[in-house]
Amino acid sequence: MSARGGLLRTHGDFRLLWCGETTGKFGASVTSVSMPLIAVATLHAGPFTVGLLTAASWAPWLLIGLPAGAWVDRLPRRPVMLVAAAVSLVLFAALPLAASTGRLSVPLLLAVALLTGTAAVFFQTAYTAYLPTLLAPEEQAEGNAKLQGSASAAQIAGLGTGGLIAHLAGAVNAMYVNAATFLVSLLCLGRIRHREPRDTSKGARTTSLVGEVADGLRLVARDPWLRPLTLFGAASNLALMGYQSIQVVFLVRDIGVDPGGVGVLIASTSVGGVAGAFLARGAVGRLGTARALLLFELGFAVPALLMPLAFGGAGLALFVAGGFSVTAGVVAGNVVASGFRQRYCPPELRGRLAASAAFLAYGTIPLGALLGGTLGSVLGPRAALALTSAGVPLAALILRFSPIGRTRDLPLSRERAEDGPVPAASSA
Repeated sequence: MSARGGLLRTHGDFRLLWCGETTGKFGASVTSVSMPLIAVATLHAGPFTVGLLTAASWAPWLLIGLPAGAWVDRLPRRPVMLVAAAVSLVLFAALPLAASTGRLSVPLLLAVALLTGTAAVFFQTAYTAYLPTLLAPEEQAEGNAKLQGSASAAQIAGLGTGGLIAHLAGAVNAMYVNAATFLVSLLCLGRIRHREPRDTSKGARTTSLVGEVADGLRLVARDPWLRPLTLFGAASNLALMGYQSIQVVFLVRDIGVDPGGVGVLIASTSVGGVAGAFLARGAVGRLGTARALLLFELGFAVPALLMPLAFGGAGLALFVAGGFSVTAGVVAGNVVASGFRQRYCPPELRGRLAASAAFLAYGTIPLGALLGGTLGSVLGPRAALALTSAGVPLAALILRFSPIGRTRDLPLSRERAEDGPVPAASSA
């Protein structure tokens, strides 16, 4: 049992990591509203351009996601995170400076989205591999829940702040907020005293970079537990980003919501993330890890079908209810899945596993953004939202018809997994 106040009170290095990660999520959520609003309101871009902008920020997972995992496994993870945060700070601060000199353009937005997305690949891969070295195994469930819950709370605040700044001072000025969050991340990460244990195998490696990338892919492709989780992540992210890439256009042009209202509405849906983080640990205790994962990823996804039914006034509650439920399920599912991967994967493969899984799961995000933008241009935002949101619960069927759907608990390690799934108890 952790002391009163938990890790945030008793673990100084975790507190610094938590602070840096939470402020980064706050800035990212400001950007997720402000970037599309800059494109739509300032540069008069259409749905396809907005989708292309979102795709550019995630395309690096397809371009460099796999080698990034092998590189991260060869390097200390904290310095990688520091460099990535510094690059993002400079790039986001450059946008309002460009606007003040009349040089802001869609190509510049796309370039910044692509480069900051590249930095995010290295930061996220290093962060995923670094966290288990910072926390003891018995602390990881609490750590994951706190990070996911705080990230959701930061997202709520960031979405509302992004909309408010866009309303009061212009969407471009919101980029200063994001730049400032990366400065906070740099300061927090720089103060962490924990150093990763030296990996003595690094100096004796004979496997090439290509071979190490292949190791990560084989781990994901052959493992009966990691494979469906990764395939589900790919399908789910395709659908999630499909609707998220056009939700701003839908709210502004189809329903007539002003920029400040857009931030408030999307922030309201993100409250579900905080609820999901709180629900995750309790559900795991009552239902088991596999059953809880199915509940969150499938059961909580069905209300996504309410979002395209929204209309002005009271009808906006349909958008909020659907988004709230989906976000709660995604965050709770991430808490369960993250804890499983951290326990299950050998430490020396964590970077490659993170990158291989992310390459396949995050790699569909730019495709989803392009899909949403294309459907929005051809069919209109409402029809596109209906099609893409329906894909969210459909994606979870991958989990339902995998070994995860036939067991109560996910295995604690790869060795125990060899004994096969634990059958789910029959209902009374």
